[in-house]
Amino acid sequence: MLRAIAAPGTGRRAGTRGHWTGPALNLAAVAAGLGAWAALAAAGVSGLPGPRAVAVRAGELIADGTLLDDTVASLRRVLTGFVLGSALAVPVGFLMGWYPVARALIEPYVQFFRTIPPLAIIPLAILLMGIGETPKVFVIFLAAFLSCVIATLQGVVSVDNTLINAARVLGAGDAVVFRRVVVPASAPFILVGMRVGLGAAWATLVAAELIAAQQGLGYRMQQAQIYYELATIFVGLITIGVLGLVMDRLLLAAEHRLTGWQERR
Repeated sequence: MLRAIAAPGTGRRAGTRGHWTGPALNLAAVAAGLGAWAALAAAGVSGLPGPRAVAVRAGELIADGTLLDDTVASLRRVLTGFVLGSALAVPVGFLMGWYPVARALIEPYVQFFRTIPPLAIIPLAILLMGIGETPKVFVIFLAAFLSCVIATLQGVVSVDNTLINAARVLGAGDAVVFRRVVVPASAPFILVGMRVGLGAAWATLVAAELIAAQQGLGYRMQQAQIYYELATIFVGLITIGVLGLVMDRLLLAAEHRLTGWQERR
C-alpha cells in the first residue's frame, strides 16, 4: 500500500528531473560539439575553419547585409514550396485514403514520382519553366508534397474501424465521421509527414538554388566553393541547420497542441 502511494510521487519527481535534464543535456552536447570542432580546427585538419573564424565571417556577412538577404530569399523559397506542397498533400492524402477508387487512380503516380529524386527533375523544370523562381519553388514543392501525402494516406487507412463503426451506430453521416473521427485520428501522421516534408524541402534547397539564382544560402555556398571560402560555407550550413531546427520545433509544438489527447511516453 505504501509503495502504491509513493509511486506517483516518485514518478513526478522523475518527470521533473527529466524535464530539466533534457535542456541541460542539449547544451552539453552543443558545447561538446563546439569543443571537438575547435580541437579539429586547431589540429589543422584539411584547413577546417574553427568556430571563431566562422563567427567572424558570419559577423562580416551580417554587417554588409549579405546573410540577411540570402536568408530571406531561401526562407521565401522553402516556405512557399513547403506550404503549397503540404496544402495539396493533405487533401490528396485524405482522398486516397477515404475513397478506394481515388487511391487506385492516384497512388501509381505518387509512388512513381517518389522513386525519382526531386533533384533529378531540375533539368526538366528549367526547360519547361525557365530560370526564374518557379522551377526553384517547384522542386521544393515536389519534395514536400511527396513526403506529406504518403503520411496523410497512412494516417487515414490506419484509423481504427471500431471508431468509425461506433460513430455510424450513433447516427453520424460520412461528413461527421470524416470530420470528427478520421481527421483527428490522422492528425499525428499528417504532422509527422509535414516535419519530414520540411526536412526534404531544406535538403532540396541548395540544389534548387543552382538554377540561375542570384541570392540564397545555397547560392552563396556554391559561390564560396568556387573561391574555397570554407568559413562562408560553414556559415551557410549553420544558418540552414538553425532555421530548419527552429521550424521543426514549431511544427513539433503544433503537433503537441493539436494531438494533446494522444498518449505519449
